[in-house]
Amino acid sequence: MARIASIELFPVAYPVRGYFKFFETKAGETPTRPSIVVKITDDAGRVGWGESVPAHTWSYENVESCYATLKHYIAPKLIGHDPLDIEGAHAVMNKAVPGAFSVGMPITKAGVDIALHDLAGKIAGKRVVEMLASGPAAPAVTLSWTVNAPSLKEAEASVVEGRQRGYRNFNLKVGPPQTPEYDIELCRRVRQLAPDCFLWPDANCGYDLETATQLLPKFADAGCAVLESPLPPNFISGYQSLRRQRALPILMDEGICSPRDLEEFIRLEMLDGVAMKHARTGGLLPSQRCIQLLRDHGLIFMASGLTDPDISLAAALALFAAMGLDRPAALNGPQYLAASVLKRGLPIQADQARVPDGPGLGIEVDEAQLSALKLRLTL
Repeated sequence: MARIASIELFPVAYPVRGYFKFFETKAGETPTRPSIVVKITDDAGRVGWGESVPAHTWSYENVESCYATLKHYIAPKLIGHDPLDIEGAHAVMNKAVPGAFSVGMPITKAGVDIALHDLAGKIAGKRVVEMLASGPAAPAVTLSWTVNAPSLKEAEASVVEGRQRGYRNFNLKVGPPQTPEYDIELCRRVRQLAPDCFLWPDANCGYDLETATQLLPKFADAGCAVLESPLPPNFISGYQSLRRQRALPILMDEGICSPRDLEEFIRLEMLDGVAMKHARTGGLLPSQRCIQLLRDHGLIFMASGLTDPDISLAAALALFAAMGLDRPAALNGPQYLAASVLKRGLPIQADQARVPDGPGLGIEVDEAQLSALKLRLTL
């Protein structure tokens, strides 16, 4: 039986190109997307790679807390664990870092989950997508282009750029600091420029109930298919009210951190579906269970990410291809990130992101690039 022999951590920072509100920085500085690359080696020398992708502007998890939690509390508990027992590894992690209302530090734990899936696939000689799929998996995932612009002129330019790069569908960042009037006009402009696109606004919990209630029918009239995260996830009665309005399907995002959360929110009739993020739910295993819950209840399954860099993105492609995603995915790492830690980049052409071939995640990490992108932490 294989055992985990070592867990190594590599803090890195990917340079960000263009404007994205979650990676703003001081004037004159290049914004970066931090992550913690996780390397798990078993006692036979086989290696699995994962990646935790915290963002302090999106979650309470930041790169410093992620690194410290992995190093001091999670990694020591997993040494000697069977790498094929991924469910058992989650139990170990959840005991080492318990939660409160929900799972504790799921973004941090996702890096370990991904690395274990990669390692398990290599041990078994199977692709992760095959390990996750119950039937034939899709060969590729269709990506959506993110429009996050402080002016309508810049938004139009972003749509033009996306179409030039072969993208056919668009997800939009709406909500403060922009006005509700701007948000509706933004949707109309994008619909005019891309009349056949799947149009998908995401408010990142930025509206109050009155504003969201007024905007829902206007989003529908502007040609939007769904509205993602209009309210904070703990505003249970607010989500129930918006869902009863039936002007547009309501997706949750930020509040779905585990299958248990999703199961309760479904019972409370708060949502029509979820924009799934494997990073936010603690990795591939719990995300797969969330997606199955949605299917069992006839709810919408969509996909998004946290501007996932290459390793985390490879895991997302395996998950969503395995689970039969049939709508475009807001996985915008290829749009915004200007570097890679892989020896060969992920196979992406236009808006088609193919699942890599090869055992595990099908990727090879260039450790020289880990050094080149090294992030020095102040703990």
